[in-house]
Amino acid sequence: AVGNDLEREWAVAPAGGASESDELDEVPAGAGFAFLHIPRLGDGWRRPVIQGVQPDELARGVGHYPESALPGEIGNFAVAGHRATHGEPFRDLNELQAGDAVVVETRANWYVYLVDTSDKVLPSEVGVVLPVPNQPGVEPTERLITLTTCDPRWGSTHRLIFWGHLDSVQPKSEGRPTVLDG
Repeated sequence: AVGNDLEREWAVAPAGGASESDELDEVPAGAGFAFLHIPRLGDGWRRPVIQGVQPDELARGVGHYPESALPGEIGNFAVAGHRATHGEPFRDLNELQAGDAVVVETRANWYVYLVDTSDKVLPSEVGVVLPVPNQPGVEPTERLITLTTCDPRWGSTHRLIFWGHLDSVQPKSEGRPTVLDG
């Protein structure tokens, strides 16, 4: 599985050095590069993040929209996941609330985002994943996250969207963020 492959890769070449860099500039399509943790969805809830949102990529985990920002970058780190089938990573995403933590774990860092707001939109409303959500052509100045999934759970008439902002970055060398300690 993608998660096991990613853990093995990180164990062989762990993060280190003064830069604490994630070196995520060139993530190939279909490759796992991070884990998503959402404490609201259960103790130990953790899913791999795959580069891409094509059906075969979403079948293996949470997909990262390739044109969106990478974790911690200025812009919008946008991801999608299934609520039904393919492991149902976002099955209970509707339970998220404003203020909830969404943590992105990379080789070197923990990126703690906080949920701000949510909406239900039509599938054609793709502006939700723009660098500044729903504002075409606007230059981003913030570090944001967008989570997208189908709604209702067993349908796809709408999309459930959650937006948030980066609250903190913590090097993995300093341990786990306290928001993951239940």
